[in-house]
Amino acid sequence: MKSRDEAFEALFKSEYARVAGIANRVLADSHEAEDVAQEVFINFHRLHSANAQFAPAWLHRAAAHTALNRLRGRRRREKRELAQAPGEAERTVDPQRMLEVNEDRRLVRAALARLAPKPAAVLVLRASGLSYAEVGQALGVGTGQIGTMLRRAEAALRKEVTRGTSL
Repeated sequence: MKSRDEAFEALFKSEYARVAGIANRVLADSHEAEDVAQEVFINFHRLHSANAQFAPAWLHRAAAHTALNRLRGRRRREKRELAQAPGEAERTVDPQRMLEVNEDRRLVRAALARLAPKPAAVLVLRASGLSYAEVGQALGVGTGQIGTMLRRAEAALRKEVTRGTSL
């Protein structure tokens, strides 16, 4: 039988890439995604046994929710900063950074941040390569519900993207 630390190390090695990948899919920032992955693993280690059968599902769901919360927090911070210094924002824009930013991805991420947590999570988890069964396990719903949830979430995302581009 593995010690608690050995079990956690094995879980970390087997799931870290996927957890960081889920976070990166949401944040489009590999460094911030790694921070999210570390935070998720620390929280899991503090709360649960690495031998728990639900460990991968818990980690995947936590990665999606933590990354989405960071995205929402980033949006709130940007709004506050723009409200406090509207003229300064235009002067400090880095042209190189503007070239690197893909407008479509920005719009999708902003729309994703406006979605309710469960639809946003189903989209992020599925887009991160999880199977319907893995998404269902992570969200605590039956595999048969995932297709419907995914279609509804995609429709809601399309509506939010459209709404975001018309503002």
